[in-house]
Amino acid sequence: MHKKFSVIILFIFLLGIFLPQSNSMAANKTITISTDAVNVRSGPGLSYPLIKQAKRGETYPIVKEKGDWIEIELSFAKTGWVVNWLVTKNDAKTAKITSTNRNIAAIAKTSQLRVRSGPGSNFQIIGFLNKGQEVSILDQNENWYKISSPFGERWVSKEFLELKTAKLENSTASVSKNGEIGTVKSKILNVRKEPTASSKLVGKLAKGTKVTILSKENKWVKVKYLNIIGWVSGSYLDTQLRTTSETNNKMTTGIIGTVTAESLSVRAGSSTKSEIIGTVSKNQRFTIIEEKNNWAKIEYKTGSFGWVAGWYLEKSPAKTNENITNYQTATETSGQVQVAAKDIITILQDGTNIRELPSTQSDVVHRANKGDRFSVTGVKNDWYEIKLNNGKKAYVAGWLVSTSGSIPRIEKSGADGYIKNKIIVIDPGHGGGDGGTVGASGTLEKNLTLRTAKLLYDKLKAAGAKVYLTRNNDSYISLQSRVSKAHAYNADAFISLHYDSNEDRSVRGSTGFYYHSYQKALAQQLYSSMIRKTNLNSRGVAIGNYHVIRENKQKAVLIELGFISNPEEEMTVKSSRFQENAASGIYDGLTKYFKEN
Repeated sequence: MHKKFSVIILFIFLLGIFLPQSNSMAANKTITISTDAVNVRSGPGLSYPLIKQAKRGETYPIVKEKGDWIEIELSFAKTGWVVNWLVTKNDAKTAKITSTNRNIAAIAKTSQLRVRSGPGSNFQIIGFLNKGQEVSILDQNENWYKISSPFGERWVSKEFLELKTAKLENSTASVSKNGEIGTVKSKILNVRKEPTASSKLVGKLAKGTKVTILSKENKWVKVKYLNIIGWVSGSYLDTQLRTTSETNNKMTTGIIGTVTAESLSVRAGSSTKSEIIGTVSKNQRFTIIEEKNNWAKIEYKTGSFGWVAGWYLEKSPAKTNENITNYQTATETSGQVQVAAKDIITILQDGTNIRELPSTQSDVVHRANKGDRFSVTGVKNDWYEIKLNNGKKAYVAGWLVSTSGSIPRIEKSGADGYIKNKIIVIDPGHGGGDGGTVGASGTLEKNLTLRTAKLLYDKLKAAGAKVYLTRNNDSYISLQSRVSKAHAYNADAFISLHYDSNEDRSVRGSTGFYYHSYQKALAQQLYSSMIRKTNLNSRGVAIGNYHVIRENKQKAVLIELGFISNPEEEMTVKSSRFQENAASGIYDGLTKYFKEN
């Protein structure tokens, strides 16, 4: 019996060797989770039990595919199923390339380079970069770079940045301002944007890399390496305190801050939401260790560090080797320190009204032009109190100017406010084996639709919308899956992007489509705004019997963005200028639609 059993086992083993393997596994294909969390189920359907939740950025081998579902390998001999529109397919080559992380730095090529809240000239100007100022690039789209700047994560025109790269290699980190440095002890350590395992990756660190520790939150540590700042799991860092000689040479900004408020709260972080850990009083003076988004880090008592609001500090340059401690006041050394340059606002548009009082109903006492600069003497609600050339005080609306210095930045919610928190599903037509129509010179429709969709995605994301793409790479997605995504997310708007074709190569222009009456207003608004921006020939808005709008219970539109069968129009729609204008036009249409509905 034992011999017979052994023969059976041997037969099964040999059969396993010679049986053909799954095509997906043989090709070493993988998927990467492309949303914050995806349910993994025991079978290919929503009725199957939930096994686990996969997080954004996690990668799994593909076992096989069935309809809209993909079976993935979770661990040895254990598999699960995920829906295909929430993941990105990779082959072995793609996975290798995307795992190579670089830190990309850039330098401003011009003075007064505008930093905007989103990727487009219609987004608010937040501030300016000086010529030669260095920033880190976080992301990019057609004509814009997303950067990490003194104003936070913002956008600038690609045209005015010069790139330079620096690979993540082992090096000695600078000593941290709070007294600690860390050494990576795992083979590879992920650096994330936020202190959570589901947050976006911003880089990876190799074993032995030394980093500067900026702060800690629960089991997460905020670190800095070269130009990368992000969060890592504290379990994979060895930390150490700096030496006494290092303590005696604390890094500072070279700026002294004098408290101007009667009592100023000291907080654990650079935000009004952070815990209050102490207070300082008027005229106390401190060496500013670090500045971040108009907040200043100080040593408010011996060995204790915290953050104070920078707009309540009067700043002045420190003298050589001067390091002010918390017990020194301005009256004690007032004759020894020169006052720093005042906070300044710069007018952004010609004919800006300067008013007597901080209200749009107040009398206009002066009209300023673009580039005019004024000293700021105070802030009242959304208005800056400024000093005119005649010495009189007046007020200017904070959203009409840019700022320099430590004053708080004022933002007024404009059209962007109507987009915030709206759920938008963008559907780049075709993909994978379905290339769509082919242009006069061979342009594939599927590539153009994805290009436009990604531009629109970035604009909506920057305005605070919850945005989803039916596909974010060259993959085939069924029409039903596209509609299902709109239903699953209960989309406020579903926008399907396409490019047109005709046997008559002279035909040109754009057409908008809807199917149900409840979709008509959205189609008309998006279409008219897009036409105004692109100057395409308008072929109007009509009822279209297309699956993605016909079967859609949400407000859904389909837009044909020009005829690529027309050689001239093909060249036009391929240009960066057109792509930017098309995405901006649709974005503007959405803001107007949500404002009115």
